[in-house]
Amino acid sequence: VKDPIKGIIDRGEAEAALLRQDELSDSTGNPCMVDVVGRTGKTLINYLDFVSNVTDAPILIDSPSFEARLEACRHAVEVGLKEHVVYNSISPDSSLKELEALKEMKLESAVLLAFSEYEFSPEEKLRLLSGEGESLLLKAEKAGIKNMLVDVSLLDVASMAYAAESIKAVKETLGLPSGCSPANAFDTWRRVNELAPQAKRTCLASLCVFARCFGADFILYGPVRLAEAVFPACAMADAILTYSLTKEGYEPEDKNIPLYKIL
Repeated sequence: VKDPIKGIIDRGEAEAALLRQDELSDSTGNPCMVDVVGRTGKTLINYLDFVSNVTDAPILIDSPSFEARLEACRHAVEVGLKEHVVYNSISPDSSLKELEALKEMKLESAVLLAFSEYEFSPEEKLRLLSGEGESLLLKAEKAGIKNMLVDVSLLDVASMAYAAESIKAVKETLGLPSGCSPANAFDTWRRVNELAPQAKRTCLASLCVFARCFGADFILYGPVRLAEAVFPACAMADAILTYSLTKEGYEPEDKNIPLYKIL
């Protein structure tokens, strides 16, 4: 990214990184998506147009500003990408105005962000999602959302303990695909750079594997250039998890999975 305000990027470098993620997805059997983050609607639209011309992977529309997210989503609908994008995200702070706008444009897919500064445990995450009052599931219903991904959220490396258990609880209790963003944990872990030159990259891959071993259906791992560290590690974990099930008599119908692609 050369200018995050105007949405100007090094197109050659960005295209190469996106195509490399596609290659790693094909070679490992692990599907991929692209989380497009921008500060303004204009920035997001520029990124969205570029990414959609490079890859067929689903695109998450992400911004700290809900106005920017909505502007980009309207553009996606106008150019025929409605089925291709995922709104990231509906949170406890999402207003009725935001939900009504989503319903009006008939967007069907969104991330539900189960985040609160004071609620970390699996039980608390479940209350955010389906408890009394303005739960996230109720907000999604008001917005007309049919396809949901639950991001259990985490703030630092230690909170991955809660996030992993929350992923498992959401899947078992609500039957919804669930995951998290391990990349966020490194915003506050300053000492990682003191450990070794490649410690941050290695620890990110390890954290992603940890989430996957607790059943994460999606993992937001950060900048796409890190795909070469994350995809092989997660594919290895997937292969081991699948093999453990075959020992119990399970035979995967889909052969396009890590167990058969990388081992």
